[in-house]
Amino acid sequence: MKIKKTLGALALALVGAASAIGTAHAQDLKFGALYPLSGGLALLGDESYRGFELAVEKRNADGGLLGKKIQIVKGDAVDATQAVGTARKLTSIENVQAIFGSYASPISFAATQVSELAGVPYFELGAISDPITERGYKYVFRTNPTAKNFALRSVDVINEVIAPGLNVKPQDLRIAIIHEDALYGTTVAKYQTEAAKKAGLTIVETLPYSAKAVDLSSLILRLKGAKVDVVLQTSYQNDTVLFFRQMKEGGFAPKAVIGAGGGYSTQDTVNAAGPDNMHGVFDIDFTQYLTNEAGAPGIKAFVEAYKKKYGIEPRSGHSLANFTGANIFFDAIARAGSMDKDKIRAAVLAVDVPVGSTPSGWGAKFDETGQNQRALPFVMQWLDGKLTTVYPKEAAVVAPVVGKVGK
Repeated sequence: MKIKKTLGALALALVGAASAIGTAHAQDLKFGALYPLSGGLALLGDESYRGFELAVEKRNADGGLLGKKIQIVKGDAVDATQAVGTARKLTSIENVQAIFGSYASPISFAATQVSELAGVPYFELGAISDPITERGYKYVFRTNPTAKNFALRSVDVINEVIAPGLNVKPQDLRIAIIHEDALYGTTVAKYQTEAAKKAGLTIVETLPYSAKAVDLSSLILRLKGAKVDVVLQTSYQNDTVLFFRQMKEGGFAPKAVIGAGGGYSTQDTVNAAGPDNMHGVFDIDFTQYLTNEAGAPGIKAFVEAYKKKYGIEPRSGHSLANFTGANIFFDAIARAGSMDKDKIRAAVLAVDVPVGSTPSGWGAKFDETGQNQRALPFVMQWLDGKLTTVYPKEAAVVAPVVGKVGK
């Protein structure tokens, strides 16, 4: 009899403990973090996640959000198909209250369809394809610049940096647009073509290719034969490395190369392609850590926090973009006062952060589509193996160097 009573008491105690644990977890805010954490996009997917993780840890250390701690539920998605499955798991099984992500445009485009249907806010911090916020969704919001912003900036570089540096008219430069042929590259190339034509620039080649290509020699021969002066490339890491290796092998030496996005932004890329091969190459991208504090207040503190946690310097500006974006949305949620999706939408649309007041240098003002109108990519240049901000002037560390690509 005593044994039964003891077992009964123990069972009640275990139930009570389980209930207490469940209650404790119920007090957390569960946020999904949907990124490519494996596969070919894993490097920048993980770098993006690190920025989000730092933002969560800082917010939790400062007392949490809505009086609760934030719990991260990680979700891996290597492609659009997996993104759908991961988003469904996060929304229907994990029951997250919001999703943050996701670096790659095809992943974001697919996952946001699931989150919108589920009525779960999706906060995009890194994917740039414009259609992500052009589908009339009410609960998809994005802090980072879009493909159109990248395209317009690349034309600015030709007009305001490269042509004056070469002492020629912009219209006299022979320009080629090359790009990986999925959503990311196609979107950027489309806007580059439109912007270049509007500016009266001369496009002599537009060449798409697969990001999984193992040989770009025929493409390089086309560029060489067309006597291209300036190459605009939208790419991921592997195809960027391949392009520069084969560009050298093929003896192709344009006056300037302007890359768009993550393929041009990591130290791993320049190490693999060769620092000398990429010397002088321009990169249009999220703010990188070698940026003037005057144009990005708080960037030094972010770099120090990153180094303290991960033991290295940031591998690209994607972590900074995710850190900045997450904090903008955390502030909006705090003002909403709850995780009600309509209150969050109202709070996001009321955000008013001036340009030049965040660690990335971006401001924040969202239109009805959920797109931030105050985020513009900066212009960096690989100089002696370091990616250094050269434009705009308030964020520049050094003046741009214009001339032959490579040493």
